[in-house]
Amino acid sequence: MFDEKPLIVPIFIPNQGCPHRCVFCDQEKITSQPVRPVKGQTVRELLDQARRSGSFSRRAHREVAFYGGTFANLPEQTMRELLGAAAPYVREGIFHSIRVSTRPDSLDGHKAAILKSLGVSTVELGTQSMDDEVLRLTRRGHTAADTERTAELLKQQGFRTGIQLMPGLPGDSAERFSATVRKVIRMKPDMVRLYPVVVIRGTELARWFESGRYQALALEEAVRICAESCLRLEEAGIPVIRVGLMTSASLREKGQVLAGPWHESLGHLVRSEIYQRRIEAFLPGPDEVKRISIRVPSRDIALLRGHKNEGIRRIEERTRARIDGILADDSLPSGRITVEKQ
Repeated sequence: MFDEKPLIVPIFIPNQGCPHRCVFCDQEKITSQPVRPVKGQTVRELLDQARRSGSFSRRAHREVAFYGGTFANLPEQTMRELLGAAAPYVREGIFHSIRVSTRPDSLDGHKAAILKSLGVSTVELGTQSMDDEVLRLTRRGHTAADTERTAELLKQQGFRTGIQLMPGLPGDSAERFSATVRKVIRMKPDMVRLYPVVVIRGTELARWFESGRYQALALEEAVRICAESCLRLEEAGIPVIRVGLMTSASLREKGQVLAGPWHESLGHLVRSEIYQRRIEAFLPGPDEVKRISIRVPSRDIALLRGHKNEGIRRIEERTRARIDGILADDSLPSGRITVEKQ
């Protein structure tokens, strides 16, 4: 029996191919991987190691993913070496696809053709914002037009396209980020990731924060912005496949994250916020009843409860009724609850 959750084997190339280091970036700490050239032999070793894992054959979809640098800015010989090491595994059906991430200004028709010929099916663009002033202040070195041009090129070439966005950049605001989301929806990518900005020690953004030049998003504000963005994107048929940075050993070290919405369960906080908004219509009004029980599909119980039962507290505050029980009821569709008034 196959597990529907895909197996993704990440191969990190921290900062490789990047023309400069953006003000917020420290890929070594984000990935817990040192900056060193990755060779084709490294790729083969990682994929062979993954094949030996007990769950490998049970995964319905298996993917090789190059993260952490600007893949299409690598020397052509390096691109061919890395992809050439992974491509045989795809041709033989051991893995099913290859994914790379890159800057919007790093791709042209020639490079796209190289990626296509060597088995890449998904390209994620490190867009971060669709506001040119925010991009300028962040020293990204590309424009919103670069993202639009490259996304259209990828679509024409038959790639699945992802957009990576970062709410909370210098010069950004909730209103500006909302405009970014509107522009992304018009582009119709296949997926989006949301990475709210955290301030990492040693970055230029850390110096701006310490001098008072930059103010980081609070966790509650980041959850709200991400929840609203997820709702709008997914209502437009664009899945949000990740919210928040991956948890790495380096970022867990005390003092490495100076400010910003760093939380190991940020994605769960956002999904719980969305869930709370969706079930609000099914709840009784304030003081209608004293006690309630809630029936909910078993797969939704964690979302209903929220992180450390924050969802339960919110429902009790909203209804001013005590929750006597949370009952699993898989006859209900996901996102629906029934309330039993007592």
